[in-house]
Amino acid sequence: MQPSYLKLYATGKLRQRAEQLYELLACCTLCPRHCKVNRLAGETGFCNTGTRAIVESYEPHFGEEAPLSGVAGSGTIFFSQCNLRCVFCQNYEISQGGAGVKVESTQLAAMMISLQKQGCHNINLVTPGHVIPQIVAALVLACQRGLKIPLVYNSSGYDSLEALLLLEDVVDIYMPDFKFSNPHSAKKFCRAADYPDIARQAISEMFRQVGVLKFDSQGLAVRGLLVRHLVMPGGLDEAREVFEFLATLSKDTYVNVMEQYYPCFHANAYPPLDKPLSHDDFEQARRAALESGLHRLEESGVDRLLARFLDGK
Repeated sequence: MQPSYLKLYATGKLRQRAEQLYELLACCTLCPRHCKVNRLAGETGFCNTGTRAIVESYEPHFGEEAPLSGVAGSGTIFFSQCNLRCVFCQNYEISQGGAGVKVESTQLAAMMISLQKQGCHNINLVTPGHVIPQIVAALVLACQRGLKIPLVYNSSGYDSLEALLLLEDVVDIYMPDFKFSNPHSAKKFCRAADYPDIARQAISEMFRQVGVLKFDSQGLAVRGLLVRHLVMPGGLDEAREVFEFLATLSKDTYVNVMEQYYPCFHANAYPPLDKPLSHDDFEQARRAALESGLHRLEESGVDRLLARFLDGK
């Protein structure tokens, strides 16, 4: 299956999308914060980012979900700054510390091409919501140089409908988090009381655009929606609500129920997030996902290794 952005590029519409997105920077409404600063004039809002994207690193990543990592890795580009302020963030040096360097669109395009040449199965844009114009402008240049692998939009789920509509047929695979279903938790832990409503709207739009996750003959994702939910201490009720919502989109929604929570950054000051997740709570959350009707759940790394070992036998 050919990446959808190639069709837009061939008709000149991809460049038009980049121009439309850049217009939003003049009174920035790219994300739900709606800071309305003029980033084209050097002003910065909540994300502390102007006209150039800040990239912390880019590399083949083998720790993503199995349909993305495959055998050659997912080509991740980590963008600095984030429109959330999660007190438990495990990548806080990047998401809130601003680690990285400012890059031009030509440099970003070169990163995409480099990752493709290294054999990566896709281009995985990590925390991209505040730099969508820069990404799409770089995508035009990368298409000129032969980019032809799927584009993954890897976000917190706190995404603007206005921006997502301009990404239709640009993004092949959406991979949002759905962190909280309760506004009180969202306000306390990530400074965004509207996060649950925004995430539901955003994920619904993502699903409308790309549908359920589809694979090629090698088991690699080529198009569709993949949702992550990090199970957190004291979060079982919210996990159930998240899974129930995702099941209303489709019981075939591919979901990664994630167990790797541990207290990080400022989490020690925010009970019950000051303690690691128990394995029992994780198993209860996973059962809740299955009880909601969801059945396409990501296997753990241990499960995948065991399956490969048994297949080898």
